Amino acid sequence: MSLAAVNSDVLVALPLCADPPELQEINLDYAATTPALVAAVEAVQRAIPWYGSLHRGGGRKSAFSTELFGEARSSVARFVGCADADNVVFVRNTTEAANLLAVALPTGTRVLCSPFEHHANLLPWRQHRVTHLPFTATAADFLEAVAHSLEAADRAGDPFSLVAITGASNVTGEMPPVADVTRLAHDRGALVFVDAAQLAPHRPIDLHELGADFLAFSGHKVYAPFGTGALVAATAGLANGSPLLHGGGAVRLVTLDDVAWAPAPRRFEAGTPNLLGAVALAAACDALAAHGMEAVAGHERALAARLWVGLDDLPGVDQLRQWTDAPDRVGVAAFTLDGWKAHELGEHLATRGIAVRAGSFCAHPLVAHLLGVDPAHTLRLLHAIECGEDVLIPGAVRASIGLGTTEADIDALLDALGEVLAGTPA
Repeated sequence: MSLAAVNSDVLVALPLCADPPELQEINLDYAATTPALVAAVEAVQRAIPWYGSLHRGGGRKSAFSTELFGEARSSVARFVGCADADNVVFVRNTTEAANLLAVALPTGTRVLCSPFEHHANLLPWRQHRVTHLPFTATAADFLEAVAHSLEAADRAGDPFSLVAITGASNVTGEMPPVADVTRLAHDRGALVFVDAAQLAPHRPIDLHELGADFLAFSGHKVYAPFGTGALVAATAGLANGSPLLHGGGAVRLVTLDDVAWAPAPRRFEAGTPNLLGAVALAAACDALAAHGMEAVAGHERALAARLWVGLDDLPGVDQLRQWTDAPDRVGVAAFTLDGWKAHELGEHLATRGIAVRAGSFCAHPLVAHLLGVDPAHTLRLLHAIECGEDVLIPGAVRASIGLGTTEADIDALLDALGEVLAGTPA
């Protein structure tokens, strides 16, 4: 196989925190949680001595912290091409962002959702009226399904108000044609929410180029620790929505019978916000942007090609793919190996010092579809779980790459799989 060499400049320009010797391993689980950038940790260390109460305190630390929080909001807005920092709401992660938006929408909103989503972009919409698009063999067929569903709803006089879609699959890495989806949705008067958890670490994002109305991503996917993410709106679309959390900081006035909510974004950030998490996220966004997300994408494309080609060259290994014409794909590969259960293979690779993920990756419908699981079998599993039984859900192994990945890491995985296939694992 012909494999391109990888430019190592990204590693030099964007150093990651080193693992202690006792925890050193080959990390191919970036899609779950990325290691922290040194820049993010150093930003937190600089902020800690000045850490104080946000918004409501009267001292110097409070004033400094409040200013720092606002600067972090601006950094996140720049990272995704949002013109107004007040349209950035800090949350814990993408899951909370989707739930926040779902609660902010009017009761009974009609939502059109793709079937290949992470659970974070499937479950929150079920409090409304949600319709799922069909699985398709091609991205072109998927776009046709989107257009047909939107048109049919309009003809029936019951149009969709929101389309929910991922920017990149956390199972296959495939990137849907989001800009085309947003164009179709807007033509029918629907808004679009993009789960960018897997998109943000791998590709440059411009909210307006995508045409999305709402976009969410998580700090722990973009090399920032401390549990903070963001829900970003293209306009002040969240201004009058109901907040997910009710409490201090989100209000202007409270009586025993009524409440006057604060304007966005504070309306949606009840309680004391995670200042240090916001600082870390902002520092990671600034560092990635300064280096250039196109450079990051180029680095990862070369490594991903090595991974995908190498897996395809191994007999008995089957990569999970949804489409034959995916417009683009981030550095994720989910696969099965003949004769091995996913969790057993994952455990075996761990003994070789290779960290991967085994399971269904919080995307049960998609993985079941890609594995060809009989829907009747899924129903039997669901019934068994409801009866309190312990069941094994069909799954796969996922290898995912990021800034710290090297050609040697990819080759170590391929060599280990080759040894398993040869029946001579070390």
